[in-house]
Amino acid sequence: MGTLPRVPLVTELLARRVRADGSSPLVTYYDTDSGARTELSATTLENWVAKTTNLLADELLVSPGDAVELVVAEHDPGHWMTLVWALACWRSGAVVTLGRPDEAVVVVCGPAYEGVEHGTAELVSCSLHPLGLGLGTVTPGVVDYALEVRAQPDRAGSAALGPQDPAWRDAERELDQAGLLDGPTGPAHRSLVRPGDPWATVRDAVVRPLRDGGSSVVLRGDADEERVRQVVTAERVDA
Repeated sequence: MGTLPRVPLVTELLARRVRADGSSPLVTYYDTDSGARTELSATTLENWVAKTTNLLADELLVSPGDAVELVVAEHDPGHWMTLVWALACWRSGAVVTLGRPDEAVVVVCGPAYEGVEHGTAELVSCSLHPLGLGLGTVTPGVVDYALEVRAQPDRAGSAALGPQDPAWRDAERELDQAGLLDGPTGPAHRSLVRPGDPWATVRDAVVRPLRDGGSSVVLRGDADEERVRQVVTAERVDA
């Protein structure tokens, strides 16, 4: 019997998408509260992921197997910065954790960083600005993600990972790199995602589009049926 081909990891699928169709929208993010719309092609997303991977490895000294607590995924699971952080963790071999800051070497939160539990871990704050701008002034010891990430190289290697390497831990699940891609496959849809459960949101917003060849439109905030219909029509959502 021959050896079965290895299933590619999530970040390998991102690299494939860049080569095959790098310029088309991969994630389109709406915030109805602020009116912001941010569109990321596979190439743009890859650039942010590469820079964030370098920030993790070279500046924050994160090694494969280390835990990175994504507080930002609990509060803003569908924000494009959250998706970038998840992919960068998986490329660097770090494990995304939720609700386990005591295990983490880095804690990543949104702009409201005061009072975020981080112990001895590095605290990184994301502005969540639609254009990726920095926070401006931060408390000493807090890393301004948008400011620091821009200085990082545009290319990054990947840690030597296998399908059984851990990738995500929260109160309900523990997923390895292969487990990130579990679930029934489907055709390449442009899907509407309403943020909710952190893992389900990250999965539907970026993992499944990479796996199945589609794209996502993430709609955050309050939106009545008419507003949802407008977005669905404008973005040509078909699922």
